[in-house]
Amino acid sequence: MSVYATVGAIDSVKSNVMAKSRAEVDAFYDAAMANGGTDEGAPGLRPHYGPNWYSAYVRNPAGNKIAVVYDG
Repeated sequence: MSVYATVGAIDSVKSNVMAKSRAEVDAFYDAAMANGGTDEGAPGLRPHYGPNWYSAYVRNPAGNKIAVVYDG
């Protein structure tokens, strides 16, 4: 997992989590939405990152951005 924080006063964190399948990306996104997360990018292919890059982006209730990625 990679973690990035804003420069200066930390007001949010971005975490990247690698999934083992597209189904895991979908399940993570669905669980986040069901538990107070907000959509920052629904599950889908992101060809600008690579031909097999499938990811979703959410913010948790604390405002931290989480990216879950399958690159298979």
